[in-house]
Formats: sequence, C-alpha cells, structure tokens
Amino acid sequence: MAGIGRFIQRTTEEGLKTAVHRHKPLSRRGLQERLFTLAFRQLVYPQIWEDPNVDREALQLKSGERLIAIASGGCNALSYLIDDPKEVLAVDLNGAHIALNRLKIAGLEWLDQGEFFRFFGRAESRANIAVYDEKLRPRLDPASRAYWDGRDLSGRRRIDAFARNFYRHGLLGRFIGAGHAVAKLYGARLDTVLQADSLAEQRQAFENEIAPLFEKRFVRWLARRPSALYGLGIPPAQYTALASDGPDGIASVLKRRVERLACDFPVRENYFAWQAFGRRYAGAAAPSVPPYLEAAHFPALRERASRITLRHISFTERLQREQARSLDAYVLLDAQDWMNDATLTALWSEIARTAKPGARVIFRTAADERLLPGRVPDEILSLFRYDAGRSQELGAKDRSSIYGAFHLYQRHDA
Repeated sequence: MAGIGRFIQRTTEEGLKTAVHRHKPLSRRGLQERLFTLAFRQLVYPQIWEDPNVDREALQLKSGERLIAIASGGCNALSYLIDDPKEVLAVDLNGAHIALNRLKIAGLEWLDQGEFFRFFGRAESRANIAVYDEKLRPRLDPASRAYWDGRDLSGRRRIDAFARNFYRHGLLGRFIGAGHAVAKLYGARLDTVLQADSLAEQRQAFENEIAPLFEKRFVRWLARRPSALYGLGIPPAQYTALASDGPDGIASVLKRRVERLACDFPVRENYFAWQAFGRRYAGAAAPSVPPYLEAAHFPALRERASRITLRHISFTERLQREQARSLDAYVLLDAQDWMNDATLTALWSEIARTAKPGARVIFRTAADERLLPGRVPDEILSLFRYDAGRSQELGAKDRSSIYGAFHLYQRHDA
C-alpha cells in the first residue's frame, strides 16, 4: 500500500510540474511555482468551485453524448450524469481528487440515499467511518483504498475527515477556515450573511461584516502575496491574471468577487455561499446542495455511476487516446489559466481533432478576458464559434462568483 501511495504522489507531482513550472527554479516566480506544486500534491478541493447548473445549461447534454471534464472534487462530473450522457471521461493530475471521485462513485453504487447524503452532504458523523469500513473500503481500487487508509499529519486515517466535517479539510477548506479566523480577529462574523432573509439583508450583512475587512492593512498585505491564495488552487500565473483584473489591485478584485457571492444570489439557493461563509451545506433540500446530492437525482445517478471513467492523467494526454470526432463536450474548468501558449495549442489541437460537429467547450478564467485569441493559432480556433452573448449571460448566473468570466465555444464546421 505504501508503494501505491508513493506512486500516486510521484505521478501527481510530475504532472503538476509540467502544467505549472514556467520559470527557472531559483527565480522568484520559479520558487513560487514550486511552492504551489508542493501544496497541490495533497487534496485541494473537497468541493469543486464551479456551478454545475451553469455548466449543464451551457452544455445542453443529450442522451448518449460523451464528454470529458477535469474531475476536481467530483461535484460537477457526477452532476452531469443527470442529463443521461453515454460516458463522462473525468481526468485530474491530483491523485487525491481521483481517490475522492472513486469514493463518491462507490457511495452511489453501494449506499442508500440517506447514507450517501450523510457521508457527502453532512460529512461529519462517526457513522460514516463504519460505513466506509463495511461497505466502501472493500469495493475501492487499491490506489484509492491506500489513499483513504493513509495517515495525515495528525496520525489519523484520511477517511476520518468524514467524521469531522470533510469540507473543513483540503487546501480550500483550510483556506476558508483561515479567512474565518482573520475575520474573527477583527470582530467580524462571516456567517451573518447566512442569517439574512432577503437580498437587501444579505447586502447589509456584507457591508457591516465583510467589506471592512478588505480595508485592513494586514488583509491587503496578505492578498499581495501569491502564496496566500494557494488554498484557492490559484497558481502564480493565474494570480497574475486575477490581480490585473482591476485598477485597484488584488484586494479590490477579491472584494468584488466576495461581494457578488454574498449579495447577488439568495443564500438559501446558493450552496457556495454556505461553504464560504458557513463551512458546510445548509441541508438536504434542493437547491442548497450540489445537484448530485439532491435526493431526487439519486436513483438516476446510482444507475449511471458506472458511466464515469476516471483517469489520473492530463486532459491533453487523455484526448490523445481518443478517436477523431468522438466527443460532444469539454469542461476545462479554469485550467487554461495555468497554461503557456505551447500547452494551450497542444490542448486545442486535440480538442479540434476529437470534437464532433456541434461539440461544446466551456471554461472559466480568473480575469475577464477571452484568453485564447492570439495564443492559439487561427487555423485551430477558427473551427469554433465563440458565443459572447451566451457566455456573458451564463457567467452572470454562476453562483460560485469567484471567476472573472465564463466562456462557451462550439464547433461549427460540417
């Protein structure tokens, strides 16, 4: 088991080096990139931070279609099953994310709906550990079993996080926890937003409790350090794009994103707000949890769970194994923010080769920018139509609120 764990870690690190490292090791940016790689070797996203409702509306998946997506925490890949695709290819460079996805798939296949929700919706019961040992552990592949049986820095098995609010773990969970600790130092309570009964009350809570924090000298100092945002899964290249998305510096950009999360959507309908300001989900009633956790979808997801194909590999490498014109949809999350021009071109060359006519490609960017024109050759990009109006409309609906823009491309040649 230890050998499997070392293999997972080594494969993760090698893939991340290829994706993130752009500068010499002893340069300032090179050191930042290597610190990020070190941090990203562990679990980053206990919950994915892109809105699956927006993804599904953009993709308009039809029964029998095939799509490929970055797996991350699995919330979106599982939610796509609602639309009855033939197959969801889910890839990730992070071995911990692969292990989390396999655990969720095993949960769909072997737990009843109540057990599944307690495990992944509440994620803070000792009963979850007994369920893991009795029902899930025997059915996991060796690599995933080795990951969850492995020990964290405290000496506990990693699976024990599901008895102690799993969503407070991982880089993202700890980053959010640190934000709550800083707010508490200044006498502010972020969860006040969740007690509001209207958008007006949400805005008042934001103005009273959250907005003043972004004017604090210590908070602004922290925001200027790329390493402070590693907990959001933001590598140095993406930090640069984020910082350039406003005239007043990174703190003002972050403030606008948090304001949107707190004020633009009713909190009862926004589980991203519950995770950010409450560090948990509100409850079982839709739509305060990700779609894959909604009780109404459980029977269909259980039946279709085997349609997810997980691979610990890069997006481009997985596409290279696909036949020409074999895929209907592509979900890139924000991964392209990490890529240089050569990597982007290699990726879109494979997308162009494997895309069926009418195939849809969606992704997000940290800044409000198109990203691809001028970086991907015109002979490749001209095969796809960018829907600017639809992209802007869908971006406005994205409850996660942390990105600068949402983008939708569609293959238009016959």
